[in-house]
Amino acid sequence: MSLMLDRRALVKGGAFGLGALMLPGGAAALAQLAAARGFTHAVASGEPGQDSVLLWTRYIPSGGDSARVSVEVSETADFARSVAGATMVTGAFRDWTVKLTVSGLQPGRSYFYRFTANGEVSPVGRTRTLPEGRVREWRMAVFSCANLPFGYFNAYAHAAARNDLHLAVHLGDYFYEYKRGVYPSAKEAIEARVLEPANELIQLADYRTRYACYRADPDLQALHAALPMIASPDDHEAANDTWEGGAENHDASEGDWTLRKIAARQAWREWMPVSDEPWGAYEIGDLGTYFRTETRQLGRSQAPSLEAVLRSGGDPLKALAAFRDGDWQDPARTMMGTEQEHWLAQGLSRSVRARKKWQVVGVGAVMGRVVAPAIAANWIPPGAPAYVAERLKAAVLAAKAGLPGNFDDWGGYPAARARLLRNAQAAGADLVMLAGDSHNGWAFELSESGKRAGVEFGGHSVTSPGYESYFPGTPPADVARALVETNAELKWADTSGRGYLTVTLTPDAATGEWLFVDTIAGRSPTVNRTHRMRSRSGRKMLETI
Repeated sequence: MSLMLDRRALVKGGAFGLGALMLPGGAAALAQLAAARGFTHAVASGEPGQDSVLLWTRYIPSGGDSARVSVEVSETADFARSVAGATMVTGAFRDWTVKLTVSGLQPGRSYFYRFTANGEVSPVGRTRTLPEGRVREWRMAVFSCANLPFGYFNAYAHAAARNDLHLAVHLGDYFYEYKRGVYPSAKEAIEARVLEPANELIQLADYRTRYACYRADPDLQALHAALPMIASPDDHEAANDTWEGGAENHDASEGDWTLRKIAARQAWREWMPVSDEPWGAYEIGDLGTYFRTETRQLGRSQAPSLEAVLRSGGDPLKALAAFRDGDWQDPARTMMGTEQEHWLAQGLSRSVRARKKWQVVGVGAVMGRVVAPAIAANWIPPGAPAYVAERLKAAVLAAKAGLPGNFDDWGGYPAARARLLRNAQAAGADLVMLAGDSHNGWAFELSESGKRAGVEFGGHSVTSPGYESYFPGTPPADVARALVETNAELKWADTSGRGYLTVTLTPDAATGEWLFVDTIAGRSPTVNRTHRMRSRSGRKMLETI
């Protein structure tokens, strides 16, 4: 969540102050990927239901233009008795990926699965169906923002090794579209973590190759093999700061935006264990409903521009005040589009009427209100590029008018935010928002029209750098403290660590636990600290535990 500096600033000048995919770079790595045969990228599962689950693999035969691939499901690792199975044909037309949905399973139960083709057998994966009826406890791991050359995916490795998780949720930025040497720069990148392809992703083949590169990572493979995943894209699965009609990281020299977006979405559907439905609801017994949303590529309006407001001329504070009272609150600007807004409002009401305890909504970006602290002007490090200082000063100036410094999250869409929260209030929902994108950890008490509306757990990144890269001379604890003191909805923040979030639901409470890995500079899945907060049923308030 770039509250004072946007992502473009980091990309333009590198992660200011920042000083095991073991593949050789360039043509050799591409040749190695292209030459792979058999089950090239292990297995994955997703889209769990009470009696079904989607199973994924990739298989390239040694000859022929298609392959027939089957999957079998068993309650035991020895596959002594198969309880479900299915078969499909794959080929180059879908990049040799396989997605099969099997049904007839039992609710709330773990299963083993494996694929076979031409006498070859895939690695074994483990998945789990959603529970039905009374549920006492249910726990998911929440991830976002995994930038491979910035570091190792130790968060994935740690979660994969646990035996108390029921589901993985990925809230986007599963990968980044930049060319090699951009975010991170060549100097900042870990040498062994080599991106393929080397160029920026534009064409379908580019996106496919980047997925192949990421999915070769052993820790990401371990996570997919250990847990079913519910995944939604954010912007970097296509291009930075994506909206319905374009993206910050796209210009006319790169061709038609619609064609690029179509290519990105096709590769996403091929390589991820996801359904073709852009959004969906998942029932967790009587505990709650999880709502998977799409807040980037399909219905999102273009975000307003703080820079454009300040360039309008005249007194900047008057210009900001006029914008705050006018265009900023435009009800036509939406994150989801009206169709999805209606679907979510109806879904919240249905969940409450069914007497589900919790309504959990996963979104791409943070919803909690955040403005820049006045003291942030002192955080500009000596020698910082001019655009860093200008962007931060603009955010501090915006805060004087009551405006956020980041319009790319829900801060740029206040009317859409108000509609979602009012719908939750009208439904009587016990709302828990989950957010990614920001790279840092956050906990908010959300309000609307002077009334409590729910809580939000904002997850930190797997590897992408956070506020510590913006303000290397300021202790992260000081940054977090100033943000909390300045923003009434914000109850806790961590602006320095990488890792993942878990969310545990019980009839009495929804608990968020932020786990921070010891390092991303080497492969070491060790957690060195945690932070836990909970919201008791019906209270819509947070407490540290």
